[in-house]
Amino acid sequence: MKRTLNVLFAIAMLLGAYSCTDETIGSSILDTKLSIIEDSSFTITGKTVENKSLLSRTSLQLLGAIKSDGYGTLSSQVVSEFMPTYAVDTANTKIDWVDSCKFILRLPSTDAFTGDTLAPMRLNIYKLNKPLPTPLYSDFDPSDYYDKSDLLGSAPYSMNSATLVSEYNSSSMSYIYHREVEVPAPTSIAKDIYKKFIENSDMFRSPKEFNNYFPGIYIENSFGSGRVMNFTDTELRVYYRKNTSLNDTTDTIKTMTQAYMASTPEVQTNNIIKLDVDASVKNMIDNGDAIVMAPAGYEVQATFPIADVIDYYKKNTNDGLAIINKLEMEIPAEKLSTQFGINPPKYLLMVKTSMKNDFIAGDSLTNSKDSFYAIYDDADKRYYFSDLRNYFLDIMNTKGGMISEEDVNFTITPMDVTTFTDTSSSYYYYYQSNPTSVVTNIAPQVSTPAIARLRLDKAKIKITFSKQTMY
Repeated sequence: MKRTLNVLFAIAMLLGAYSCTDETIGSSILDTKLSIIEDSSFTITGKTVENKSLLSRTSLQLLGAIKSDGYGTLSSQVVSEFMPTYAVDTANTKIDWVDSCKFILRLPSTDAFTGDTLAPMRLNIYKLNKPLPTPLYSDFDPSDYYDKSDLLGSAPYSMNSATLVSEYNSSSMSYIYHREVEVPAPTSIAKDIYKKFIENSDMFRSPKEFNNYFPGIYIENSFGSGRVMNFTDTELRVYYRKNTSLNDTTDTIKTMTQAYMASTPEVQTNNIIKLDVDASVKNMIDNGDAIVMAPAGYEVQATFPIADVIDYYKKNTNDGLAIINKLEMEIPAEKLSTQFGINPPKYLLMVKTSMKNDFIAGDSLTNSKDSFYAIYDDADKRYYFSDLRNYFLDIMNTKGGMISEEDVNFTITPMDVTTFTDTSSSYYYYYQSNPTSVVTNIAPQVSTPAIARLRLDKAKIKITFSKQTMY
């Protein structure tokens, strides 16, 4: 579809340089026509390829097993290092007063699982016997990094059995809720860490050195199937007694708690994923459908028609001045019929195929020049890449409109996008809150199972530019 909106102006255009002296003032007057031109007749093509090995770039922990018609069979285990506490509390207490400890697996209060909420399942936690390699991928084999005899704890886990916990957020002045799965662990772990801090507190300032002492844990789904759960982190919580003062004359013994170590974005966490794709999905791919599937499933390698877009732009602007206003793309997506209502990926990354590995390995953010991301619009059933303008301008301005193979070949793949919301407040006659959401991390999707069919045949690529001609 092509559309031209013409607006005729009878205006005076002062062209060239003019001089203003005591003697003369010079100018010239011309009529101009301002046209706003849109075109959405371009087409994108692509094919589905496997994306089996994901580079670990997240602290999210996906655990469990699920089988779903229309999707497949998915299982996920976890290996994770720990960030130690900066200082173990040793004031007015002693090692014999360390009473107990447990691993706490934290997850969101809602939307933290896929599958049957009541399915009976159990997890085991093992201690690693040596530091993990780097980098880590989703097809990592942990068998040489732990021993079945190093079982640290075992517990059932589900959304219903997880404890609901609230925390007050002073910046937003509201309560934030999450759930916790508790796994009792041997008290000897906490006492050993307490003792190690007394001997070498400097070790706790270096995650790498601490990792040589305590390499981390392996978490496996040891029993049951029917659910995968998305944990945000794991910590070792220690309970101990401490001599504290009630007042100037009275002391008392109180029970205290401290997290000795936790999985954080600064240390390695990896989801070990196995996915056996349903036959119906494979049939769609064999028939040429563009399928995106997570985690460790499928992505789409697409050819973007930037050459056609540039040719159209040049052809329609060779007789005047022009400014490109917008280049955007909408891709309709179909939710497939699955047993547990598995949704399309929430986010899609579109990155130049030649740069994909470097983008992920470099923990990069999109730059609207060779990488972009889109959010799935559940109401309109589509992904909207709204800011491709800089991609167009980069080719025009730095390459003179000359297009290379890497400029047209893109990979469209499911991603997890992490954002930070900064809420700043001000008073100017009234209270005002100005929340700002900033993207802090883009990583291969492991948070939840996801699948969708991209309708590339119905995708709409639209360029809009303004042109001014003189007559």
